[in-house]
Amino acid sequence: MNFNNKPIDWSQVNAVILSCNKIILTTHENPDGDGLGAEIGLYYHLKDLGKDVRIINYSPLPKEYDYLNTNSVFESYLEEHHDEWLKDADLAIIFDVGDYSRTRKVKDAIEKYNISTMNIDHHPHPDNNPFTYNLVDLSAAATGCMVYDYLKVARDSPIEKNSLLGIYTAVMTDTGCFKYSNTDKKCHEIAIESIQNGIETNAIYQNIYENSSRPRMKLLGDFLSNLHYELDGQFAWFAISQEMLKSANANKSDVEGFTDIVRSISGVEVAVMIFEKMENECRVNFRSKGKYKINDIAKSIGGGGHAFASGAMINGSLNDAIRKVVSSTKNNLKDKMNFSEIE
Repeated sequence: MNFNNKPIDWSQVNAVILSCNKIILTTHENPDGDGLGAEIGLYYHLKDLGKDVRIINYSPLPKEYDYLNTNSVFESYLEEHHDEWLKDADLAIIFDVGDYSRTRKVKDAIEKYNISTMNIDHHPHPDNNPFTYNLVDLSAAATGCMVYDYLKVARDSPIEKNSLLGIYTAVMTDTGCFKYSNTDKKCHEIAIESIQNGIETNAIYQNIYENSSRPRMKLLGDFLSNLHYELDGQFAWFAISQEMLKSANANKSDVEGFTDIVRSISGVEVAVMIFEKMENECRVNFRSKGKYKINDIAKSIGGGGHAFASGAMINGSLNDAIRKVVSSTKNNLKDKMNFSEIE
């Protein structure tokens, strides 16, 4: 089954899911609201069906999403704790990964026990992909929208509140609180249905966006004081080292959303973060206001993603990553911006 950016027959998908009993749900490392929300959206439906289902991710649940975990359903993968259960699993459903390797050791365990895989994503994937069932909808504002579409087909009864909590979280975060250009009619329909079913949308917003720790604020100040502007200020970039992280007493999840903050600066069209995750491994985030596509830049350094929100992983030192990313971005943008020469 390969619905790679073509209309998805959710009744076929439902038949596969109904045929399975033991199901793992997972998403990428450093999970965001879309991956986590999509997991929750499907989890409670599968529990209603009597399935033996678990959410097992590589990374711990970020604290701003604790409200999704009222029943302690999120687990962080540990071989000694999970493999006994995983060895008999029928299906692994993978959300929002873009790149399957971003599930890290969870992917290794899925492959170790030869578990069938179902990819549900709104990022592009090649036709030659590793999944048993590949469900990709590039027009979806969030993976949570795809879960919503599935539940509308699969359920005879209305979507229950716990599932809507996850789906609303997915849509709100991946549309930038309904302000990005990917926000469509369906996003607002999901919001209406969520509100009608008692979802406290303001509380969700406060949990995610008004819950920053003091270490995160210190880290924000540290990098903003060293923000770099290029190409007449239309391109802004910054780097965060492990040393900066330790100095602020911050953690890896604290960098989430920083690139969006820089993109919000007047005159900045493209913002880039180069984050030293560990020695000789850097994560790169690209964000565009919409005037210039940046996924081609991400692809040129081994990454990918959406036209205006992309990313990549680079092996090598932070300084090497900075040189590579800044050079690639400037070379790409200077043509789009009609610059005669690079600064």
